[in-house]
Amino acid sequence: MSHEPLRSHDLRKVYHSRGAPATTALAGVSLDVHRGERVALLGRNGAGKTTFLRIASTLLRPSSGTIEIFGFDADSEPDKARPLIAVVPQEGKPFFHLTPREQVYTYLRARGFPRETALARTGEALEKMGLSDIQDRLSITLSGGQRQRTMVATVIATEAPLLFLDEPTIGMDPFARRAVWQALRDLTAKGSTMLLTTHYLDEAEALSDRLYIIDRGRVLVQGTAEELKRTVGGTLKVTLGGAAGRAEAFRSFGECVVDGGALTVIVSPDRIGELMAIAVREKLTATVGPVTLEEAFLRFVGRSIHEDEE
Repeated sequence: MSHEPLRSHDLRKVYHSRGAPATTALAGVSLDVHRGERVALLGRNGAGKTTFLRIASTLLRPSSGTIEIFGFDADSEPDKARPLIAVVPQEGKPFFHLTPREQVYTYLRARGFPRETALARTGEALEKMGLSDIQDRLSITLSGGQRQRTMVATVIATEAPLLFLDEPTIGMDPFARRAVWQALRDLTAKGSTMLLTTHYLDEAEALSDRLYIIDRGRVLVQGTAEELKRTVGGTLKVTLGGAAGRAEAFRSFGECVVDGGALTVIVSPDRIGELMAIAVREKLTATVGPVTLEEAFLRFVGRSIHEDEE
């Protein structure tokens, strides 16, 4: 396979309802995923991430534009694209009447894997996801996090050339999330490529080689987490409680971002003392920390990743 794992150009999706205005879910998304990469689509709920993955995984047809999977058009040649991909859908659930072991094994056999290979990969995937002790319990008896880990185990066992993961760690505890991250890193080390959606900033930063920030169906910016953080213009952030309406007074220190009732100021280390002295004089609560991906997201989107769409 000489083509890029994924390439989209001006991809659009518009929903039409009788008696209601058209709803644009994707407004011209162009992006590339290179071989062996882990690429994250980062955005708030409703930004268009899931719509993009559903089109890329041949589950939904675009209104216009193109998207190719290893050179095959996902819309006009879905039967050629599907054997090359595996998908963890958002909030997907294993079959309730199957155990985790049966779920993974059955899926592999359905994809054409020989019996011995399917058995071996099932055991390996369940162990990586920490499911060995409960592999023979019916899925209907499992917690939400255990069901989600079963779905991830099902997909990583395929070692498919291109994996789509839509919010893969939703509902998991911190230890389970990190186990998923490591399993995905191991898989790309073997040659797989993956595209995941997430609204977890720490996940995007820890897992992705590159990321695209998406909002309202458009790509706003792309790059590595470090590249996006550098665009903020400083290395430290000072969050001033109750100072949302006083941004002009602090703008000389650096980038100012209002988030709710707080004002976050991006500042260089040599000016932190001066800024803190003003905060003390004005009796403002202040917290200091390193610049994170959250500040970059606020700069480009203009609102928190957890803020609901109006």
